[in-house]
Amino acid sequence: MQQTSTLPSTAAPGLARDLIQAFELEEESRDLYALELLDRMVHEVFPGRIALVSSFGAESAVLLDMVAQVNRHIPVIFLETGKHFTETLMYRDRLVRRIGLTDVRDITPAEEDLEAEDPGGTLWKSAPDRCCHIRKVLPLEQALEGFDAWITGRKRYQGGTRETLPRIEAADGRVKVNPLADWSLQEIRNAFKARDLPSHPLTNVGYLSIGCAPCTSPALREDAPRAGRWNGMEKTECGIHASGNQWE
Repeated sequence: MQQTSTLPSTAAPGLARDLIQAFELEEESRDLYALELLDRMVHEVFPGRIALVSSFGAESAVLLDMVAQVNRHIPVIFLETGKHFTETLMYRDRLVRRIGLTDVRDITPAEEDLEAEDPGGTLWKSAPDRCCHIRKVLPLEQALEGFDAWITGRKRYQGGTRETLPRIEAADGRVKVNPLADWSLQEIRNAFKARDLPSHPLTNVGYLSIGCAPCTSPALREDAPRAGRWNGMEKTECGIHASGNQWE
């Protein structure tokens, strides 16, 4: 997808403003390395108004470590869906201690939503998109109130809708910063080694991409970075990264 500064003729004023800001930041930051980009976004562009959203999954340690180098007090939002592997929760606690993050926020689904739509905890079987909506999308919307920007760990090599991912985009009334968008899998592996970062324990038993336990399985194809997520379904994203608002 070619990135241009052309805006839809029907864009609302707020959306147009967000798109323009994201495009200008993308252009201005084109020559910055990931750590430099983070430093600028955190301290110059969005001071006190930016958060990191992390799954504490297979590759999360690299970005978490970078953020800690820039400012270990940045709010880190973890969507505690109630469906995570025990290994993920233990890994989260280990990483937080290891790299010194001070403001990790466990965000849980609203009890009324669970009672109304998923009282038995099995909604993921019949309506996985709805399950993600009440356990991830809605809680994140509330958690991001008061923030103008947020940081994600998505990369282009993960494929699908991420193949044309810009490092900075506009979505849902905020700017999203993707500092590792242009990194390769080998660069991620090199960063783990260089920074002596612990790996998620499930990566040692065949998991390439790690989300909620019911919808994650060991990978059958090592050449597909997100293999093992929602196996047998057309679903490839949980819904928190809607792409409809970024420039086209």
